[in-house]
Amino acid sequence: MMPPPALGPGSPGPALELADVIRRHGGRLGGIPGDQQRVLNALAACRTALLGGHVETCDHCQHQRIAYNSCRNRHCPKCQASACARWMEARASELLPVEYFHVVFTLPDTFNALGLTDKRAVYDALFGAVSQTLLEVAVNPKRLGARIGFIAILHTWGQNLSLHPHVHCVVPGGGLSPKGDRWIGCKPGFFLPVRILSRLFRGKFINLLRKAFEAGRLRGVADASGFESLMDQAVRTDWVVYAKPPFGGPDQVLKYLSRYTHRIAISNHRLVSMNDQTVTFRWKDYAHGSQPRTMTLDATEFLRRFLLHVVPRGFMRIRHFGLLANRARTTNIEQCRKLLGNGCRDTEDTEVTSTAPVCSHASEGDERCPVCRHGRMVKGNWIRPQPRMVLLATFDDTS
Repeated sequence: MMPPPALGPGSPGPALELADVIRRHGGRLGGIPGDQQRVLNALAACRTALLGGHVETCDHCQHQRIAYNSCRNRHCPKCQASACARWMEARASELLPVEYFHVVFTLPDTFNALGLTDKRAVYDALFGAVSQTLLEVAVNPKRLGARIGFIAILHTWGQNLSLHPHVHCVVPGGGLSPKGDRWIGCKPGFFLPVRILSRLFRGKFINLLRKAFEAGRLRGVADASGFESLMDQAVRTDWVVYAKPPFGGPDQVLKYLSRYTHRIAISNHRLVSMNDQTVTFRWKDYAHGSQPRTMTLDATEFLRRFLLHVVPRGFMRIRHFGLLANRARTTNIEQCRKLLGNGCRDTEDTEVTSTAPVCSHASEGDERCPVCRHGRMVKGNWIRPQPRMVLLATFDDTS
């Protein structure tokens, strides 16, 4: 039994999916690590008979359809909409009525090779350097003089699927005084000086990476001289920290966050075509004014680039720091609201209206009947998962 065919041009989803590329060309890959193999198998099986499902019946016109189960893998483009909606709904209750800033920290390509062999160590150091930099500069009395909180999201890709590790930070424009007895807001339209952030970020990351090397966590560096050579190269490189123009209001923040939190390296809607040898996809050329372009790659190279961005199992791509850290987030937010006064809006306003429009790119969870448009699809009989077939027959499991 073969998985269902790709959706056609008249179907509600994209004509070509990443799963189609995996099913057609995944078998050409050999010797890939076990974690990457599991990701490809999950994505290839997503919403097919392999995972089972159930029959849905319209309670108005009795139309029936089969709904197969999702893989729920965080690298799957079809499974991120519902995860995004749930995450955004939880965040709606944490927003403050202040200006928000978007700050991006980019890791120089000097560390790309190390990022492939030691993803966990390098990306942990990246998060650590970002958090220490923002918190330290913000609390400095010569800068903001406040304890801040923020959300940080790791992206590892560029538009052409190349390795490009960077962290997006969404930060409220202010924080609590050191004693916690007053709110300190930043200057309108200005958060923190990016040149100072850049220099401190470089020092923090190098220090954290050095600790990882001394602890034996870096397999990609042979010896101390190799590590020092890498550090010498890094300090001669420009480290980019970019602060985008601020945006206001909880609704804007939610919509903005939804574009970053559960994004993966490539979405189905960017795929253009596929044949026996190649895959063509859309990308934006940021080096030339964000010009829309298409790129055609050999299918194995396309999948190889996609697999560059599979993060280690259990690794957290979204993290909260400072006032928004998990251990005291609720208490800190309540104190911020109290000090900000009655300008805080009722979070019930933002729960659905803010998350639904921006996370609705997948059909999972759509309960309205596609035929009569009046009834609701009700779950009925379950369909057992079919016997496991080898989706990618020529895989070498080296895990």
